[in-house]
Amino acid sequence: MLLRQIEYLVALARERHFARAADVCCVSQPALSAGIQQLEHEIGVPLFLRGTRFEGLTPEGERILRWARETLAASEGLRQEAAAARSGLKGTLRLGAIPTTMPIVSLLTGPYRAAHPEIHQAIVSLNNAEILRRLTDFELDLGLTYLDDQSLRGFRTLPLYRERYVLIARDSASISGMTTIDWAAAAKLPLCLLNSSMQNRRIIDGAFRRANVTPVVAVEVDSVFALYSHVRSAQLFSIIPHSMLLVFEMRGDLTAIPVTPELNRGIGLIALERDPVAPLVAAAWKITPNLNLEHQFDRVISGTDQPIRPNN
Repeated sequence: MLLRQIEYLVALARERHFARAADVCCVSQPALSAGIQQLEHEIGVPLFLRGTRFEGLTPEGERILRWARETLAASEGLRQEAAAARSGLKGTLRLGAIPTTMPIVSLLTGPYRAAHPEIHQAIVSLNNAEILRRLTDFELDLGLTYLDDQSLRGFRTLPLYRERYVLIARDSASISGMTTIDWAAAAKLPLCLLNSSMQNRRIIDGAFRRANVTPVVAVEVDSVFALYSHVRSAQLFSIIPHSMLLVFEMRGDLTAIPVTPELNRGIGLIALERDPVAPLVAAAWKITPNLNLEHQFDRVISGTDQPIRPNN
């Protein structure tokens, strides 16, 4: 049994298409098919349902797939460990981040690269459920997501900061010089929010429901930077996590004030609970606690270095 054949199995299960799986593995489609047939012959059970196109795995194939994924993950960890022993960490660190944290991922990847310049980092924006699935399937190494989730059993967690929500406006005159705003008042403003498929939006909608109000949502977007553009150029308002203020460079460009009562959610890194821990994951876990992200985010609001302090 060759690792290459196991890679073919995992790639085909993930891509669900022979040609795409062959492209991912950088081989011809006949070579991929032959490799899988050889694997089936050695294992002694059929792994895929036979047909003119991909039709899924057999029950035996589903059970073996889990072992195949773990085998490839262990093989990659071995390579990383060997590289670290020779000349320093190498390999690819794969990180999935929920959309509202994508603007601040560079605050992690920069220090990671500074400490280990030969590693490659692959970042992808995903919802929380997809991050958990890909970690479980060994398609990601780390996730940056909400920590107050009941699905995190079996994952190790590293808290980074509390995501606190603020209203942003084009200028202070548009909110009459207010220093805070409650959810009922915010609901009356023309808002641009992320669309309802995103967990961030569901969190905000929940806050409005608890205040017994229905917000005026003028525009929905699926991008943090599209949201920023609508506030800056379309005379709209928005409600965002205060961590985004660091990236939006709040220096007279926009005004931000806390929304009360305060809404906050814990954000942090997650990884599969495994022993041994892959070297790249262990390195990130060691570096991240020293970054003090919460302090950085709390000090950036309305172009000042003062922490956000709602007047409750």
